[in-house]
This record gives sequence, structure tokens and C-alpha cells, in this order.
Amino acid sequence: MLHVDLDQFVAAVEVLRRPELVGLPVVVGGRGDPTERAVVSTASYEARELGVGSGMPLRLAARKAPDAVFLPVDAAAYDAASAVVMETLRAQRWDGAPVDVEVLGWDEAFVAQHPAEHPAERPDERPGEGEGGGFPRERDQDRRDPVAFAEQLRAAVLEASALHCSVGIGNNKLQAKIATDFGKPRGVYTITDETWFEEMGERPTRALWGIGAKTAKKLAALGIDTVRQLAESDVRVLAAELGPTMGPWYHRLGRGVDSSPVDPQPYVPRAHGREETFQVDLEEWSLVEDAARRLTHRVVADIDAEGRPAARVGIKVRFKPFFTVTRSLTLPAPTNDPEVLGAAAVELLGRVDQDRPVRLLGVRLEMTEPEGGY
Repeated sequence: MLHVDLDQFVAAVEVLRRPELVGLPVVVGGRGDPTERAVVSTASYEARELGVGSGMPLRLAARKAPDAVFLPVDAAAYDAASAVVMETLRAQRWDGAPVDVEVLGWDEAFVAQHPAEHPAERPDERPGEGEGGGFPRERDQDRRDPVAFAEQLRAAVLEASALHCSVGIGNNKLQAKIATDFGKPRGVYTITDETWFEEMGERPTRALWGIGAKTAKKLAALGIDTVRQLAESDVRVLAAELGPTMGPWYHRLGRGVDSSPVDPQPYVPRAHGREETFQVDLEEWSLVEDAARRLTHRVVADIDAEGRPAARVGIKVRFKPFFTVTRSLTLPAPTNDPEVLGAAAVELLGRVDQDRPVRLLGVRLEMTEPEGGY
């Protein structure tokens, strides 16, 4: 399997639109004003060298890179660029066979040869019928070389979009996803079952796709700090401490095991949400309620585009300085009426303590299932 990840995607799209920015530190986030409350969506490699990273407050980014160019987020431009890339990937042929593409977001996707079209399933290459005691012919192996196909993908994406990407190769999605970081920027890297522990064994558990800071801390409390230690740990202890489902799953991650297929089905969202960070904390709750109604109207437009009404409403309130609470409720009946949904959001506000200024507010609408389910 292959994992394709566009290099500094958002910043790269902006630089394509503004060639004069080539080689300069570029930071994209919020409305592009580093004096406002917003976070970095992405930073160019030049900005990253100065210590700027995704999720960092723009004000902090401006202190780290005072000469950086700050630009506003332009989601429509990134949607359009991403669509070109994903269609390019879907159009590729590996050894003449179509591929499956599982889109993970704007800037990354998994790619694998369609199972029904895999060369090993072709009649002239079934075990016992080919040269070399049933193994595929050498020239067929060369054509199926994943590194060559990875370079084909990189070239096709560059030609179609003028964007560079990196490609990770692995025996499964976990290995391919991790390998991509080793190949960045503009490179190809391979991690397989045979090289897993050589590449990953002594790395911290946080290096695994699927393990974040909180889980790494829990593992450390069990004396598990590295990937190898996780792989060699007692799965029964993991199950007891981290849960009967997650414990064994983390153990599999440590061994580089992942059986999930590349799923080409388009992602069907379960919900849509909108958030607003206020430039000045809201102390009057009537203003918070007005913001809730305004945000709800925006989210209704999103679910209307899906053609499915909301069945559940949720809110997120971040108080000054960074204390966050969430509340949600199930509606008596699904609806896309913005007045009804706005009233539900305001009702949820009444379920939180209104004793401090509000820094951020979010509204989330969970939709009814699509026909046929997810």
C-alpha cells in the first residue's frame, strides 16, 4: 500500500498563487492577521525552520517569525487543488490495473491496486502456472515495483497540479503512513514487515499513527516507552489497563500490524460544525446566545448541502482562559429549521455555568443516517 501526502499543502497552494513568495516564510491561518486570535493552519518549510508549527497561535508565530508573510485561510482554493490531486491519483494505473484511492483529507490519501485487478490474480500468474515454480515472472515483478509506481504518482501529481508530494510504502496502511514522514519532502520511503523494528523499534510510542500524548503517557506509566517495548508487552496487561478493545489494538500497532483495507468509498460525514474564536471575550450572555444562533444558521447551510436533517445538536464553549465544556441533546424529531436548531443551541447554553467570559463558541449538528447507513 502507498500513502501520498502533499508537501506543505496549504502553503504550497498559496505560493503557487503568489510566486513572489517562493523561499519566504509563509504562515496561513485565521484571517491572516497575527494580531488576532487564531491558530496556524499550516506553515511553509521556511517558517517551520523558525519554529512555527500547525495549531500554534498566530501571535506566537509572529514572535517566532516576525518577517513571515501571514495569509488568510482560503478553503475554496484548497478544495479545488485537492480535487485535482485526488482525481489524478484515481486516474493512475499500476501495471495496467486500476487503483483504489482512500481520501483522508485535503492533502493525503492511501493508494492500492484494486484487489480484483491484482496481477497475482491473473490467470497467467497463478501459483504453479508461471515461471520459477509459480512466482510471477521477473519482468512482471519489475512492473509492479511500488517504488517505481510511487515515482509515477509523484510525477503525475506534479504535472496536474504543480504541487509536490511525498509517498510512503508499506505492507499495510500503518507502515505506509509512517513511512511518508521519513520521505519528506519530495521523497519516497519504504517500511515493511522486515524493516519495521529496524526503523521503529527504538522510537517513542508517540511516533505511531494512532497514539497521542495521552495514550503515550498511559503506556509510560506501564513502563512502555518505545515501539519495541509496546510490541513485546503483555497484551493482557494492556487490555486490563487500556480496555479490552484498545489494549490489543495498541499492541498490534507496536508490531506494525494493520489489516484495514484501502476503502475507495467517498467519506460520508456524520455531522457538520462551525466555531468562532472571539477577538474580545464575550461577557454578556445575550451576545453568546446571538452567536449561537448565527453559527447554527451557518451549519444548517452545510447540512442542507448534504440533504439530511439534524437529529442531534451539540455546543462547545471555551471560557477564559482555556477551560472548555461541551453539551449535546437529541431532538424530538429531525429538522433543518434554523430557528428550531438555534433555539436548541441556546437551550444547551443554559446547561453550562455562565460565570466567566467566553473565548470560543462552537455549534455541531449531527445528521440522520444516509439511506443504506454509513
